[in-house]
Amino acid sequence: MAAKSSSPEVSRRVEELREEIRDHDHRYYVLDQPIISDAAYDKLSRELQELEAAHPELRTPDSPTQRVGGAPAPGFAKVVHRRPMLSLANVFDEGELEDFDAGLRRRLDLGEGQPIRYTCEPKFDGLAVELIYEEGRFVQGSTRGDGEVGEDVTGNLRTIRSVPLRLHGTAPARLEVRGEVVMFKRDFAALNRRQEEAGEKVFANPRNAAAGSLRQLDPKITASRPLTFFAYEVGESTEAFACHEEKLRRLAALGFKESGAWRIASGVEELKSYWKSILEQRHELPYEVDGVVVKVDDEDLRARLGQVSKSPRWAVAYKFPPEEETTRVEKIDVQVGRTGVLTPVAHLVPVRVGGVMVARATLHNEDELRRKDVRVGDRVVVRRAGDVIPEVVKVVVEVRTGREEPFEFPKTCPACGAEVTREVLEEDESGKSVKLAAAWRCTNSACPAQLKERLRHFVSRRAMDIEGLGNELVEQLVEKGHVRDFADIYRLGAEDWSNLDRVVGEETYKIGPKVGQKLADGVERSKHVPLRRFYNALGIRGVNEAFAAVLAKRYPAVDALVRADKAELELLPGVGPTRASWIRQFFDREENREVIRHLLEVGVEPQPEAAVQTGGAFAGKTVVLTGTLAAFSRDQAKAEIERRGGKVSGSVSKKTDLVVAGADAGSKRKKAQELGVAVVDEAGFVEMLGG
Repeated sequence: MAAKSSSPEVSRRVEELREEIRDHDHRYYVLDQPIISDAAYDKLSRELQELEAAHPELRTPDSPTQRVGGAPAPGFAKVVHRRPMLSLANVFDEGELEDFDAGLRRRLDLGEGQPIRYTCEPKFDGLAVELIYEEGRFVQGSTRGDGEVGEDVTGNLRTIRSVPLRLHGTAPARLEVRGEVVMFKRDFAALNRRQEEAGEKVFANPRNAAAGSLRQLDPKITASRPLTFFAYEVGESTEAFACHEEKLRRLAALGFKESGAWRIASGVEELKSYWKSILEQRHELPYEVDGVVVKVDDEDLRARLGQVSKSPRWAVAYKFPPEEETTRVEKIDVQVGRTGVLTPVAHLVPVRVGGVMVARATLHNEDELRRKDVRVGDRVVVRRAGDVIPEVVKVVVEVRTGREEPFEFPKTCPACGAEVTREVLEEDESGKSVKLAAAWRCTNSACPAQLKERLRHFVSRRAMDIEGLGNELVEQLVEKGHVRDFADIYRLGAEDWSNLDRVVGEETYKIGPKVGQKLADGVERSKHVPLRRFYNALGIRGVNEAFAAVLAKRYPAVDALVRADKAELELLPGVGPTRASWIRQFFDREENREVIRHLLEVGVEPQPEAAVQTGGAFAGKTVVLTGTLAAFSRDQAKAEIERRGGKVSGSVSKKTDLVVAGADAGSKRKKAQELGVAVVDEAGFVEMLGG
């Protein structure tokens, strides 16, 4: 079918898109100052690609679709890549992945029973580079640049300890290694803290931090930044390879760091499974990834498939749902937390981020709001990572109209009207000595907003664990005056619970006897929670779930903790003067001691921590739980392991001693098997508990 001739409107739109994408390329690749999210950039690029595909007469050699990345930055010598560093086409859903696989199969004339063998790897979110080795020695390193010409950053790459200066064993006479320079999440957080303390610019994300650190004209600055290099491809080489798997294994043998997460997949269904497994692990990985790279494994097949424009036909990037998006701030208000801290919150034009619709995002505190200069009406970049609260990353100041309104922080508590005080913290709530922003705090301990937040925490799963008592019911309990302190929950009977309201759509119903009795039973069960959960439930400032366990071991009797003095508390592991003061201040307040007395009077009997066993199957072992256990909740299984001297980790590594795999166990069991880590099912776990 012949392509349709283009109209003047289409021609204008194509040129508009080109200019906009060129501007964003310059900001991202040259200035390191992007102003839109990856998802917004992808939308612009795909629209241009689709228009040029429909109207090929509009395609020009200087179009952004015909190039890779941006021009080299001034200040670095240029390096011409012997083999172009190609970019990857993107797919965003299973249908597009299936189309990619089907297209390759047609080109290779493969039948239904002949699946393509692929290698799958996490798609690092960093800066692509090429390292050149001659006779096993590192001689030159460069950025990808525009794919044909990059920047010579040899001196900077030499400062990265994961870049071998000399290869292990017998090396090829010439080897071009391609990979990604990244910054680990923990290192990124530490770097930004240092930047803030020095009054310098903070980075938007680990990718920008890695790019900005590597492209410093002074290698000493690069050397001071925590960068890591991961190898994932070979360019030109005097050593031949039959498949990509062979290259990856050879790179590891030569001394290069690789993710350890790459896999072989036979056919498109295994590709989907791998993508889902990496998506599930995304927030457990120490580095940022934004998808999975899918490559045909066989080198001969790659040669037959060739490339189109600046992308290989034999590889594609299967992207994850975006975790950053741009939207607009509709209003800003302030919420009051359970410790009285006032937190500014941005109400947004709803936008889908990471597969979830986001309508609100935290601005953290007044200092952060001022630093980012967020105003009502601003266009902002919003980030959501895992289960954390969405946050405003930055303002897109370039698109301001002048009608945006600065937000005035309230002088009194917005919930109760009480006075607020400002304090600068020298430690965070884990007790670490760090410089933190000043916080405004409501001085009224009877503030209803604080009570609601404290009650939400009190009934939560990792505290008193009262099943079914969610936010909607907490709101009613406070607003109707049923609960003024925690003990009031235990004074309500099944009939009281039955008369609470449930909202379904636009209709309001009574909960009813069946659900009411279930809530009453859950409240009764919560009277006998482990002591660590009871201490956590009290909402003591500076006491989180982990530290509550420390307190439970040191103070098995509640009254002993109530009487503990500041000097005694400072002897506990992880406690500094500030955290000890917070704990002491909590128990010095009569209303808090009264709450504890009331709880004990209504029959709450927290259970002492069981003594940790020094022998047995779990003593000194690191254990990972995966899948669903029939006889245990995840928290119960964790408690049983810890009581027997074991430690529970969230991810599988070479340091893992055992994986307990319940029903529907997925990628963690598979990884354990690949690493040779012992795996037991639930029956084996129960047997070990009895041993």
